[in-house]
Amino acid sequence: MSVMMVHTKTSPLDALQRWLPKLVMAPTVVMILVGFYGYIFWTLVLSFTNSSFMPSYKWVGLQQYARLMANDRWWVASQNLLVFGGLFIGVSLVIGVFLAVLLDQRIRREGFIRTIYLYPMALSMIVTGTAWQWLLNPGLGIDKMLRDWGWEGFRFDWLVDPDRVVYCLVIAAVWQASGFVMALFLAGLRGVDQSIVRAAQIDGASLPIIYLRIVLPSLRPVFFSALMILAHIAIKSFDLVAAMTAGGPGYASDLPAMFMYNFTFSRGQMGIGSASAMMMLGAILMILVPYLYSELRGKRHD
Repeated sequence: MSVMMVHTKTSPLDALQRWLPKLVMAPTVVMILVGFYGYIFWTLVLSFTNSSFMPSYKWVGLQQYARLMANDRWWVASQNLLVFGGLFIGVSLVIGVFLAVLLDQRIRREGFIRTIYLYPMALSMIVTGTAWQWLLNPGLGIDKMLRDWGWEGFRFDWLVDPDRVVYCLVIAAVWQASGFVMALFLAGLRGVDQSIVRAAQIDGASLPIIYLRIVLPSLRPVFFSALMILAHIAIKSFDLVAAMTAGGPGYASDLPAMFMYNFTFSRGQMGIGSASAMMMLGAILMILVPYLYSELRGKRHD
C-alpha cells in the first residue's frame, strides 16, 4: 500500500500572516535592547572608567566606586532614601488600604470619591513638586496663610529646615501615590469571595477583624505588587526633588537619583555618576529578584 505525500505550497499571504507579528514587534524589541539594556551595559562600562565631561574608556577598575563610597553627599542621599522610601512606602500603604476598605463598603457616590482620590496620580511629579513647594513655602503657603489669619505662633518651615526637608518630599509623594495604592487594593477587595465574609459575620466576627484576619491576608500578591511599585518610585525619584527642593537646602534633601544627575551632567564626573546609577540599579534588583523568585517558586509548587 503506497502512501501518497501531499505537498502544499505556502502562499505569500500565509507567510506574511506568519511573519507579520514578528515584523511588528521587531522595532520595539530592537529599541528595548538598544535603548534600555544597551544603555544599562554602557553605564556599567563607564562606571569602571575615568570618564569626566565626556565618556572615556581608560579602565580604572573599582576606583569610581571607592570615590563614591568616600563621598559624604552620597551617604546623605542614601540616608535620605532610607527615610523617604520607608515613610513613603509605609504611609502610602496604610492610607491606600484604609481608603480601599472604606470604598469597599459600597458607599454612595463611590465613583466620584474614587476619582478624587485617583486624580493626583494623573499629575506628573513635576506638577506635584511645584504645587507642594508653593504650599509648604514659609513665605507663600500654609505657614503664611495661618499667620495672616491670626495664628502668629504657627510655624511650618520644614521646607527650609535641613533636618526636616526630606519629610516635605514624603508628604508630596504620599499625596500622589496613595490613591494609586487604593485603586490596587480596591480591585483586590472586589475579587474576594463574599461567601467567606458572610460566613465570618455569621460566626460573630466584627468587620475590622474580618478585614484584618481574613480579607487583607488573602491580598498578599497585591501587597507585593504595591510594595515593588512604590519602592521603584522611591529609588528613581528625581523630578519630585528637582521641582520641590532641587536637593536643598545645600544637599540636605538629595536622593540618589538627584546625586547621579548632578554628578553626571552638572559637575562633569560621569564615572562617579555612572557608579551611583549602578548602585541604584542594584537596589532595585534587590527588591525585584526576591519578589520574582517568590512568585515563580509559588507557581512551581501549585
